[in-house]
Amino acid sequence: MGKTIFFDMDGTIIDTEKHYRRLWVEAARQMGYNMTDEQALSLRSLGRPYAPVRINGFFDDDEAYGKIRARRMELMAEVLQKEGIELKPYAQETLSELQKRGHRLVITTATDESRTEKYLREVGLREYFDTIVCATMIENGKPSPDIYLYAAEQVGLKPEDTYAVEDSPNGIMSAYRAGCKTIMIPDQTQPDDELMKCIYKKCDSLKELLELDELS
Repeated sequence: MGKTIFFDMDGTIIDTEKHYRRLWVEAARQMGYNMTDEQALSLRSLGRPYAPVRINGFFDDDEAYGKIRARRMELMAEVLQKEGIELKPYAQETLSELQKRGHRLVITTATDESRTEKYLREVGLREYFDTIVCATMIENGKPSPDIYLYAAEQVGLKPEDTYAVEDSPNGIMSAYRAGCKTIMIPDQTQPDDELMKCIYKKCDSLKELLELDELS
């Protein structure tokens, strides 16, 4: 019987987190703020209301998030227009094979629905996903469990009967708190000892998903 597998998008199946990491810092600099690389990394998959609170807290300025995010979005659009969207290694092959094996694939992302649809269609991956669930559809984004609880409800399953593939600490914590079986494919940083306690399986690439007994 096929499984239901939730996939984060940025950093998990498309290689965009490397741009976000750099552009958060650059956007902040252009707007007059000094954001560190460590601070930028902490923003991976961080949804509302947590991202505004965190960024405003970095600089003790209630206007910082709005200014920096607006500029970061402009910079990101410029980069993607120039360079295009790159897939993570083995993305298409892995999704295709999982679909052939009868698994149901669902996107669970912090990115809004219009951009998610746009990105997936541009890279030729939209056909692999039955459902798209975005943080804009729920009250609290990652690392709150809301998006995974909502996604499980949408597919008619209990979270513990689903798998969640994530690349970031915030994403893993969201899925773990919801009760999903978490699979981490680290991007940008490796999990620390505390995060490892919340990870069901750790893979080095998407291709390794095909080697898991549960998904064979």
